[in-house]
Amino acid sequence: MKKSKFLKLDSLSFQDFDENSELIPLMTPEDEAEINNELLPDSLPILPLRNTVLFPGVVIPITAGRDKSIKLIKDANSGSKVIGVVSQKDELVEDPSAKDIFKKGTVARILKVLKMPDGNTTIIIQGKKRFEIQDVVSEEPYLTATVKDVPEAKPAVDNEEFSAIIESIKDLSLQIIKDSPNIPTEASFAIKNIESNSFLVNFVSSNMNLSVKEKQDLLEVNDLKERALATLKLMNVELQKLELKNDIQSKVQSDMNQQQREYFLHQQMKTIQEELGGGVSSGEEIEEMRQRAKTKKWNEKVAEHFDKELSKMQRMNPQVAEYSIQRNYLDLFLDLPWNEFSTDKFDLKRAMKILDRDHYGLDDVKKRIIEYLAVLKLRNDMKSPILCLYGPPGVGKTSLGKSIAEALGREYVRMSLGGLRDEAEIRGHRKTYIGAMPGRIIQNLKKAGTSNPVFVLDEIDKLSNSNQGDPSSALLEVLDPEQNSEFHDNFLEMGFDLSKVMFIATSNSLNSIQPALMDRMEIINVTGYTIEEKVEIGKRHLLPKQLKEHGLSDKHLKIAKPQLEKIVEGYTRESGVRGLEKQIAKMVRHAAKNIAMEETYNLKVTNEDVIEVLGAPKLERDKYENNNVAGVVTGLAWTRVGGDILFIESILSKGKGNLTITGNLGKVMKESATIAMEYIKANADEFGIKPEVFENYNVHIHVPEGATPKDGPSAGVTMLTSLVSLFTQRKVKNSLAMTGEITLRGKVLPVGGIKEKILAAKRARIKEILLCEDNKRDIDEIKPEYLKGLTFHYVKDMSDVLKLALTNQKVKNAKKL
Repeated sequence: MKKSKFLKLDSLSFQDFDENSELIPLMTPEDEAEINNELLPDSLPILPLRNTVLFPGVVIPITAGRDKSIKLIKDANSGSKVIGVVSQKDELVEDPSAKDIFKKGTVARILKVLKMPDGNTTIIIQGKKRFEIQDVVSEEPYLTATVKDVPEAKPAVDNEEFSAIIESIKDLSLQIIKDSPNIPTEASFAIKNIESNSFLVNFVSSNMNLSVKEKQDLLEVNDLKERALATLKLMNVELQKLELKNDIQSKVQSDMNQQQREYFLHQQMKTIQEELGGGVSSGEEIEEMRQRAKTKKWNEKVAEHFDKELSKMQRMNPQVAEYSIQRNYLDLFLDLPWNEFSTDKFDLKRAMKILDRDHYGLDDVKKRIIEYLAVLKLRNDMKSPILCLYGPPGVGKTSLGKSIAEALGREYVRMSLGGLRDEAEIRGHRKTYIGAMPGRIIQNLKKAGTSNPVFVLDEIDKLSNSNQGDPSSALLEVLDPEQNSEFHDNFLEMGFDLSKVMFIATSNSLNSIQPALMDRMEIINVTGYTIEEKVEIGKRHLLPKQLKEHGLSDKHLKIAKPQLEKIVEGYTRESGVRGLEKQIAKMVRHAAKNIAMEETYNLKVTNEDVIEVLGAPKLERDKYENNNVAGVVTGLAWTRVGGDILFIESILSKGKGNLTITGNLGKVMKESATIAMEYIKANADEFGIKPEVFENYNVHIHVPEGATPKDGPSAGVTMLTSLVSLFTQRKVKNSLAMTGEITLRGKVLPVGGIKEKILAAKRARIKEILLCEDNKRDIDEIKPEYLKGLTFHYVKDMSDVLKLALTNQKVKNAKKL
């Protein structure tokens, strides 16, 4: 029941209306009979109603705002005061015609006209009897139509079924009035005092919370009993809805607990704080997120997930711990660059200039990078390749990634994997955990602001396992172009597209990288620098950089190429230039100290200045020494810091043919010594060695430096040469170094790290290098300037090694065996 209708009937009358009276009593059966006997005029002015239906006997107020309606009311009020009231089919129609109104309506009498302050006219009208429109006579200045009476079929006075229906309507009405908080209890007096059954049905129908169409259907029912029964059914529905509503409210009220009371108190406190000038309410925060979400370029699936999570946050109490987690989660969604891409600059000549500007040398590496960029340019939509820059420390692997990012015009992010041992660092934690956060992949993409940055995974070979999982296994999805379009982060709980990210991994060694992970990457070998390249790098890059970092300029210090070369050779032993940069920094600090203390110093660094600042040269031992001692041979080795030379020393002593090995050697290297010894014993006649020598002498092999661990098969030929030289007391060829693996069959096998080993040989002033014939392909790939001054000898078996490595000349003070 509608509150407003009941209140009005509490103060309006149905008897002879006096304009000055305040009360209108309810309609009686006598009033009803009198109205039914009145004759209808031939035509009536028709007043269309927008959103209500007038029933006979009912009094309602109507506010007229349309010009036609106001004109009609004015004319009728000054005349017979009788009008026809019909409901509109569509309340939005502003100027209804005959087709826009229902055919059946109610004759009404204007009881009172009130002029309102806003210019509208309000009238109080009483329904009399029903009518049906025959023909519309005119539409101007308002609708006028001919009408006919629609009589009402009433049941007999002693009809028990109808009496029961009427009693039920009264009882339900009283029950609804009692249960509804919006209807005053005084309305029950009106129900109890209604004597006319017809008016009771009309009164209840008029005041029920029904649509215009439902009320019109009731009005058009001619049989009073049927109309009463239909009204009773609708009342039952109304009562059920009301009881259900009250039941829900009762449950909600009974579920109010301490937490909810605290919530309301906190909300009040928050409102007070906002009035005092601080803080943002949770509602404003949620609305701000909703507005930000409209600007995101995410797909429909992500948008749906975000809306769902935002709705969940809206239902949360802002004081609970989960609220802040949910807010952080949604903030991450809004901060991530969904489908935000920077535009690639595919000017390959410009890219080459940037790579040449930032890195001296590394021509093969630059060439391969430009090839990848060229493919990206031609395909445009190609999934970015996964590159792995592999080489010793300090050769510029990480800075190459930064140069590639600048060349492409992409954002640059770097993630250090050194010592990473928790899988959650890659995949993130589930947001149900305390302190949960996304993985570092997603965090770095958020920082980059685009979905296609150049992403450097530094030191990928330094990943380690723990009880928190295997991070290298978590990287398998990240670095697979076939899978990473839907990379799953545990915190994000959604797939994020990494296929447009250009991943560049760096590594010092390939041995510790998981095979499945290495299979997903394109390996680019970044080798070490020659002395000449290091001098150029020092002059072009390192010295200007250190001068700038120490607040100086090239006017304060100059280091010429000869002095830079002296620093490289005497104070650094590395494939990269990190140690060289440290030595240059010492020279620059020395100059800065002199400037600050206003002391004199040489603007142009001399050799004496180098020794004064850096001390005496520390690395002269790397130079090739001589071949005056039997059993001493120069070998070439690969280390994590690049190539190096090593000396294999062997000596004989009286004994029972024992073989001992020292020098902190690994298992493989010790096996090479054993193989060499057994091969020599098996072929002693060929080498001119008496068999009894092996029984009367002990052999000791040593590889300096003893504190440095060494392993690998590449010293096999060196050990063989050393032992044959020892047993025959023949000289080893001058300025010769060698590398290669040996077998018991006498074969020489190829080894790796050839370029690094050649650089080490050049640093040591080696002139000739002995290699396996299969390593010739590695030499062919090296630039000619790296090979300048070197002679290469390629061998297939051990006899070739000895023919090339040993001279027929005996060493000085040769032993007689």
